[in-house]
Amino acid sequence: MAEKTFLMYKEKPLVRQGNTLYYGMMNEPFVVMLQILSTKETNGVTLADKVSVQLISTDETMRPKDRIAKRSEKSSLFDALDIGAIWLERAIRDANK
Repeated sequence: MAEKTFLMYKEKPLVRQGNTLYYGMMNEPFVVMLQILSTKETNGVTLADKVSVQLISTDETMRPKDRIAKRSEKSSLFDALDIGAIWLERAIRDANK
């Protein structure tokens, strides 16, 4: 069976399912969920113009509502992924102290 490879960003996997992207490893304390809420077309290319970013705990014993540690909306996928990567790095570092 072939091994699955994922797109990597800053040494963490970035997986897309429809308009939702997950960034991080499920065996770590947190992951980032990015949801593309709306898009616009610019010069024939479809770009995300409204993206929800959530830092989510991977602790399955918590209620889903309580697992959201941080939440924000950004005007581009790059900005959303950038802030999500910062949140994730800090949350994992603080959880490992």
